[in-house]
Amino acid sequence: MTPSLVSPVRLYLSLGSRTRTVFANGLCPRILCPAGCAEAVFRQTPSPWWNGAREFFLRGGSGSTEQQTLEDIANSIRQRQVKRVIVMAGAGISTPSGIPDFRSPGSGLYDNLQQYNLPYAEAIFEIGFFHKNPNPFFALAKELYPGNYRPNLAHYFVRLLHEKGQLLRMYTQNIDGLERLAGIPPQMLVEAHGTFATATCTVCLKKYEGEKLRPDVMSGMVPKCSTCKGVVKPDIVFFGEELPRHFFKYLTDFPMADLLIIMGTSLEVEPFASLAGAVRNSVPRLLINRDLVGPFTWSRCSHDVTQLGDVVSGVQSLVDALGWTRELNAVISADAEKGAAKPEE
Repeated sequence: MTPSLVSPVRLYLSLGSRTRTVFANGLCPRILCPAGCAEAVFRQTPSPWWNGAREFFLRGGSGSTEQQTLEDIANSIRQRQVKRVIVMAGAGISTPSGIPDFRSPGSGLYDNLQQYNLPYAEAIFEIGFFHKNPNPFFALAKELYPGNYRPNLAHYFVRLLHEKGQLLRMYTQNIDGLERLAGIPPQMLVEAHGTFATATCTVCLKKYEGEKLRPDVMSGMVPKCSTCKGVVKPDIVFFGEELPRHFFKYLTDFPMADLLIIMGTSLEVEPFASLAGAVRNSVPRLLINRDLVGPFTWSRCSHDVTQLGDVVSGVQSLVDALGWTRELNAVISADAEKGAAKPEE
């Protein structure tokens, strides 16, 4: 079984059941899974390729004990001391764009889904349930389909980082496509939970561009294959499906990174969450988040920096410290003008 063919469930099982702590310099343990974490029950079988890669990532370290700050991170970016930045992002960067939380009772989207009698909210992303009843997912897809929402400052910051040649890759849990809409090239993205940009027939596996599905999705219909009439499903990773092959770029990306920025994520969904510990121990990590999460809650290194509170405000603080505010505003304004001109074309 090759890594590129491991499903989310099988990958959970491959992470190993032992809690492992790696000390790089005697000062800062990077714990791969805290004792008693909920996901540990899934981790029964050690995986040579995963654990071996982790040990490679965590080798080395610096002797510095001085606590770094947001200004230190900004200086390292501005002075181009870091040139291979990885960004990890979750739903927290999309909610400021108005993306609704389908789990929240009282929200329009949640209420709309109740007519489908879901056994529980997450069933909407279970492949077995989808095959039995695809209607709830496509009701959600109608709301989330790319083009309904606009990127915000956090997305455009990552684009600017790319344009300055300092982005190695962005790893995102989001399926809303706002990263692409902000102008981040697809090859710079690892959409860990899939994308609406492409789709596949669930029967004959014929491939489609996501835009081909838009008329059906927007009209409330389940898209059907033009060849076999099977259901065409956007390439979103459901529970019970294999991870996208490009997720495993982390095996080469994370050892190369010289800065890791994590923003807007609870770091609770594996295997994405464990990537926060996959950089070398000498690499600074910046968390821009509402709360402390993942390794930041139980272990802090001197080069770990946290900017807590509203995510967009946290990114704005970094942009201000970088001196990129005017430049970023120009990028956002130009993109807004471009978007406004499209309906007239």
